Amino acid sequence: MVELKEEPKKLTAMLSGELDHHHAKEIREAIDFAVREQLPQILVLDFRQVTFMDSSGIGLIIGRSRLLEETGGSLEIHNPSQQISKVLRLSGADRLAVIRETVNGKEPEHEYAQ
Repeated sequence: MVELKEEPKKLTAMLSGELDHHHAKEIREAIDFAVREQLPQILVLDFRQVTFMDSSGIGLIIGRSRLLEETGGSLEIHNPSQQISKVLRLSGADRLAVIRETVNGKEPEHEYAQ
């Protein structure tokens, strides 16, 4: 599932539950519609409440990265679990987006540059 939070120049997609082929299309459509309407400078995909991610999640990230390139914005991934962070690095998604990890609710300790 996804909850969208619009701010000036920034759109945050609060993702939750399982990010798999059963849910990715609905999430993708909601995010894409909001990006095209708002044209944010930054799109944040917040993974704090994601419990599982398969290759559909990587596809979601790749597609949003391309969309933000087209609109002149940038993509950030916030609060991935350790397991999801590992998958993101292994897949190369850390070259498409800045990844900000939090530990015990504190500000991001690690940032992976594009």
